[in-house]
Amino acid sequence: MTPPRLIIMGVSGCGKSTVGLRLAQRIGVPFLEGDALHPPRNVALMAAGTPLTDADRAGWLDAIAEHLSALTPDEGLIVSCSALKRAYRERLRASTPDLQFVHLHGTRALLAARLGGRQGHYMPPALLDSQLDTLEIPSADEAALTLDIAEPADLLVAQIEHHLQFNLA
Repeated sequence: MTPPRLIIMGVSGCGKSTVGLRLAQRIGVPFLEGDALHPPRNVALMAAGTPLTDADRAGWLDAIAEHLSALTPDEGLIVSCSALKRAYRERLRASTPDLQFVHLHGTRALLAARLGGRQGHYMPPALLDSQLDTLEIPSADEAALTLDIAEPADLLVAQIEHHLQFNLA
């Protein structure tokens, strides 16, 4: 199987990091926490409850794209990245044409409950609505796998792994 280049995407609280790290460990490829690439200014804005703009996200998306484009043909990478807009996903795909997306989605109530229970993260629950408003759900031509976060993380990982077996063979 060709090593996957995969973005686990969705709004804050959907489980991108949990699912992405578990998947990476399970299939033996590196995991990149996309939030770790946000510049300090972005982190400060979010921590203060200020939604990021397209301009704020530009350098962050470029940093993720740099990691992806640096891969050799035999290297895979799983990245957690909100990738909320189609334009953001196209920007990332431009760096890595075989890039795939998994969209983790859930109800607002479930997302809010998860964010409310999260400790030690700079992203406040108050920004959930702005993320949901910004989210452009991947359309059919983007061929993203969409999964419901009401399912346990290990089941989501198994579903992604099954999907990869058929799409990267």
